[in-house]
Amino acid sequence: MNTWGNGSGRSFRTIIRTLIVLIAMMMIVGGCASGSSSGGSSGGGSGSSGGSEARSSSSGDGEGSASAGKSTKKLIIAEPLHNLGYLPLYAAIHDGQFASRGLEVEVITATGGAHVTAVVSGDAWGVIGGPESNAMANRNNKDPIVSVVNVVNRANVYLMAAKGTGPASSSPEDLKEFLKGKRIAAGRHGGTPNLVTRYLLISLGLDPEKDVTLEEPADGSTVVSLMQQGIVDIANGAEPQIADGIAKGVWDEPFYKFPDLGDFSYSVLSVRRSAIDHEPETVQAFVEALLEALKKVNEDPEFAREIAIKEFPTLSESDVQASLDRAYEDDLWSKDGFITEDALKLDMDVMHATGIFTDPYTYDELIDMRFVNKANGP
Repeated sequence: MNTWGNGSGRSFRTIIRTLIVLIAMMMIVGGCASGSSSGGSSGGGSGSSGGSEARSSSSGDGEGSASAGKSTKKLIIAEPLHNLGYLPLYAAIHDGQFASRGLEVEVITATGGAHVTAVVSGDAWGVIGGPESNAMANRNNKDPIVSVVNVVNRANVYLMAAKGTGPASSSPEDLKEFLKGKRIAAGRHGGTPNLVTRYLLISLGLDPEKDVTLEEPADGSTVVSLMQQGIVDIANGAEPQIADGIAKGVWDEPFYKFPDLGDFSYSVLSVRRSAIDHEPETVQAFVEALLEALKKVNEDPEFAREIAIKEFPTLSESDVQASLDRAYEDDLWSKDGFITEDALKLDMDVMHATGIFTDPYTYDELIDMRFVNKANGP
């Protein structure tokens, strides 16, 4: 029996038509809302973020913010840990260099090597880290990761010993004697801090697998607690971990400085080859913004201090200043964003010497300087 009579059928059809109209209106409103936001998010997923607090240029407090109503493009950059070396990247967010070019940049922290896989998977548009990690990730990767601008041009790694201990001198003989038999927090296996630590041990005639004990935590920010707990005798690290450990009485000044190795492509900004091929304007805008911030950080220590205080609020102002003094003293940041063949070679030579990665490579496979060259002009 049909329970829907003629009158009821008309009522039902009226209800259906009303629902269709309402759904259509909702779709139109939703479309307008999405159209008025960013001009498309590149690397919008957060599955590889490592659970860090994101920092975005949409809330940049500089004067270069994009004008109201101007469409922006959202870009996600993955970092392996929150590091003072990446200060130019943070500065471009806070000071508006990205926003003024229509870019909304968000930084996520992805530990344990996930900063690289975040780009491979598409969860991030770009990554800051070493090109040697890209080389490993590019194995059998149809959309390889390519470095487009230099940020940290020194091996930003230092060795600290438990407070009150250290080598008798910096001579190779005394270093070897002191390091032998020690428990060392070396950072994650395959990461650059781990590689340079192994490289030093090998150069001193020590076997990293037999003559020392390497602790390899995935999260480099844990080195202070590892030393506090007595798990290790020596730790490698960078700022702000160094200043944090000194302030807590865990260690004294570093007894070994890897920046002394010279030009080293330690922290570069890299994107997938498809981004270079299909959105070169975006890559160019990003590179130009980062170069502007890089120049400002290099030339204006007070500006750098202000950004560092915002990015590392748990550090005292004196610790921030000590961290920056170390960075400037060791000539940490690139002056022009260019990645030289020698800087890449030293990086790759270190990795090859450790035996962790021995595949052949070419400069042009890993590095593309067209955007830096265009930004810097003839």
